[in-house]
Amino acid sequence: MMLTRRGTVTGVMAAMAAAPAARAQAFPTGPVRLVIGFPPGGTVDTIGRIIIGPIGARLGQPLVIDTRAGASGVLAVENIARSRPDAHSLVMASAGALAVMPHMLNTMPYDVERDLTPVTQLVRTPQLLVVGKHVAANSVQELVAAAKAQPGKLTFGSTGIGSTLHLAGELFKMRAGIDILHVPYRGGAPAVTAMLAGEIDMLLVDIPVVMQHIRNGSFKPLALASANRIGALPDVPTMEQAGVRDVIAEGWYAIYAPPGTPADQVETVRRAVAEGLADPATQRALADLGGVVTTSSPEELRAYARSESVKWGEVVRVSGARAN
Repeated sequence: MMLTRRGTVTGVMAAMAAAPAARAQAFPTGPVRLVIGFPPGGTVDTIGRIIIGPIGARLGQPLVIDTRAGASGVLAVENIARSRPDAHSLVMASAGALAVMPHMLNTMPYDVERDLTPVTQLVRTPQLLVVGKHVAANSVQELVAAAKAQPGKLTFGSTGIGSTLHLAGELFKMRAGIDILHVPYRGGAPAVTAMLAGEIDMLLVDIPVVMQHIRNGSFKPLALASANRIGALPDVPTMEQAGVRDVIAEGWYAIYAPPGTPADQVETVRRAVAEGLADPATQRALADLGGVVTTSSPEELRAYARSESVKWGEVVRVSGARAN
């Protein structure tokens, strides 16, 4: 009788011990929704479509894009902030929605610290300072000298007031100590068209948007707003190498889950992202967009997002920029 009872107790204890592992292995039980806050065809959507295959393969379930464009990515993040605590729904959040718009809008539909669960960074895409071929300057130093010689004459374009490209230009102004005029456009394509026509002088812009114009000589790349050079443009210096310090303006993207998502699910996604983005073919595809893979722990993501929020908060305050 004792042997039978002991066997029963042992079996129950083994089952209890195995239950957490079984629950952890059960995730994901179906397709995982990845919300993206920008329309198809752009840089953000392209990055999403590059990564869903390798990450989904590691998760063992499809990663399915759910486009919810609007408000510089805010609508997508809001969707996840209001979702149930389960990593079957994720958002590929952008720097704008996490570190810029909270300083631009009078009210936000979510609190980054309270309403989101950080999972991992994904990729960073440094902004590139380019000038039109009508501009005489061939270096950042020459550009800064020209701006100081005629304050307010040179112009820079952006994708709209309060956009990350606008604030990147404002950061450059602050650090270089120059006065250049901001000209907002309704998107990257109109801004590029304006510079091709000689209507504006410079852009701080996503690399894929202007790469063809660099190759055909219409635009001159002067510097990367990043800490390091990149393989896609090996001869282009960083801003610091070009003589202007502390101009780091990168688009960056990260995975967040809904608030209260279980830690084991977060770790499963984090590990799948790290393994998927370690794939050489995936890294090459992202590098072609000027992207640099930067996976991280949730804690590292939280700290990085906080530091970016402090930086862009200062730029918003000094520039007086407000969202449309």
